[in-house]
Amino acid sequence: MSSINPSIKHHAIIGFLLSLWGLLFTMFARPFEHGHMDFQKWVFVGIGFNALVFLSYLFVSWIQHVIFQKLAKWNLYLEVGVYVIFYLIYTLSTYIYYKSSWIEGIYNFSEFFVNIILNIILIVSPILFLARRYVLKLVDREDNDELVIKGENKLDFLKIYKSDLICISKSQNYVEIFYLEKEELQTKLLRSSLKKIQQEFDFLVQVHRSHLINPSHFKSWKDGNTISLTHMELPVSKNYKKQLLSL
Repeated sequence: MSSINPSIKHHAIIGFLLSLWGLLFTMFARPFEHGHMDFQKWVFVGIGFNALVFLSYLFVSWIQHVIFQKLAKWNLYLEVGVYVIFYLIYTLSTYIYYKSSWIEGIYNFSEFFVNIILNIILIVSPILFLARRYVLKLVDREDNDELVIKGENKLDFLKIYKSDLICISKSQNYVEIFYLEKEELQTKLLRSSLKKIQQEFDFLVQVHRSHLINPSHFKSWKDGNTISLTHMELPVSKNYKKQLLSL
């Protein structure tokens, strides 16, 4: 796994749909019932357990977002880590809720984990895997508008997503475009001017007479005259420093 949608908003949609599905499944199928719950308690179980699904996944989405912003990449180990953290938070929070006065569950922690949580993991994991892998691809991301950057020649152009564009630099009579493709840094030369590019794409921020950046890829200041972007660094001119400090 080389990429992921880092948007908390769209992962919140997954968490909500997952909890809604879980609530319906719980109320109609009544899984894991151990014979000591009347209907009222089972309603509390359904609402509480599935509200905690949403809250646990939302918290994990925030952790995932922070990690992705720092690393600008995703891999199998991080993906597995998300599942582990999610189920750990969910297990602890649901057990506390299960032993509360609303439910008054009879299982101790080991019985609760074996009889309830393991079954939930087996049911939820395939759905969560499919949602994270496929459903998010169907969601139009706000930062993923397609850009067409054109050169002077009719056949000279580059189609990329806005979120993949890192920066554009002047290179004599050309501009060099730095962008991501499958999380790897790529470049392309187009015959155009930096001024023309800036007029066409006003979201770009000038940091040097030879460089425009996509502010969403700005990471940090390396020193007073250099900034770190995704997979690269650029110099900053004194004339443009104030604008960049306001980001």
